[in-house]
Amino acid sequence: MSDKRPGEREPLFHLSRRHAIPWWQAWGIRVLAIFLGMLVCGVVAFLLIEKLQQRPERIGDFYYAFIKGAFGTQRKFWKFLKNIAILLCIALALTPAFRMHFWNTGGEGQTLVGVLACIAVDFYLGGTIPEPLLLVLMLAASLLAGALWGLLPAICRAQWGTNETLFTLMMNYVATYLVAFFLEVWVKSGSGVLPQMKTGKLPTLGSNSYLLIILIVLALTVCLYIYLNYTKHGYEISVVGESVKTARYVGMNDKKVIIRTMLLSGALCGLAGYLIGAGLDLSVSTQSVGGQGFTAIMVSWLANFNPLMMILTSGLIQLLNQGAAQISQDFDVSGALPNVIVGIILFFIIGSEFFVNYRIQFIRKEKEAVK
Repeated sequence: MSDKRPGEREPLFHLSRRHAIPWWQAWGIRVLAIFLGMLVCGVVAFLLIEKLQQRPERIGDFYYAFIKGAFGTQRKFWKFLKNIAILLCIALALTPAFRMHFWNTGGEGQTLVGVLACIAVDFYLGGTIPEPLLLVLMLAASLLAGALWGLLPAICRAQWGTNETLFTLMMNYVATYLVAFFLEVWVKSGSGVLPQMKTGKLPTLGSNSYLLIILIVLALTVCLYIYLNYTKHGYEISVVGESVKTARYVGMNDKKVIIRTMLLSGALCGLAGYLIGAGLDLSVSTQSVGGQGFTAIMVSWLANFNPLMMILTSGLIQLLNQGAAQISQDFDVSGALPNVIVGIILFFIIGSEFFVNYRIQFIRKEKEAVK
């Protein structure tokens, strides 16, 4: 007997969750989404960019700008690699917490206090102690500050079950105001801009000031991949993330795992702050991290919390960012249009995750096949 009511139409299709999908098929869906996003962006450019409206046969210039933004010159290429390294470092820092299903949205603040602690040590001790010792103390301060910023929400979640998403998000604002306070103290002119420090600069390898940063982050990527997949701590993180009750049943101290993991996550954000403060800016401002703490969340999610895959996802995000900047420069358009273009592509990329996790089954076609 059919459960169908009189006059009720059967749906054309229904959705079912995929239990497993080959990695090549999942990445094929993502690559197709990127291609479709670029295609739509090309149409948008054709309609809205004045230069392309005047010369529609040069629509390829739009796509060439994306490549030129990252690979046009040697300087742009090294900048591209440096941007990948910093974004990747923050994404790696968030990943242990995400694997534990601890939704750490505080990467921005944890990284920013890392920059602040690094520059504070340089501000008060720079020039008074040997440079190698100064760099070590700056690193220690950054790691400690980031770990402390991750520890506070971890304790509250472990002991009282607070919402870590809101807690870590609010800590971002506290970090921003803390930086603003110290700038008021340090900058007597009231401009709120701290000049670059003359000490506490990371050494360069060869003639490139970015190479050391890139190598540090590559080493961190490999180490974190091994830590999460081949160590006891990594296994405990996965078990607690799957089920706290299961973790308790097998004798794990879930509170200890939560606190330990967030200490690691915060400390790695502090390391990213150290690389920004001592390796790049030699200063601090409320915009030192520039929103990368939030972008890193997407980088980690798109890579399914796989540190090695994050190299690709962070590279994609930075390719879009630098390509959008190149479009703004080449076609003399405002910054709004490149942001729209990046948003369109990211929309397609995020939307592709739906098709990676769900399958569309057309009911009528299946019935016809049965007949």
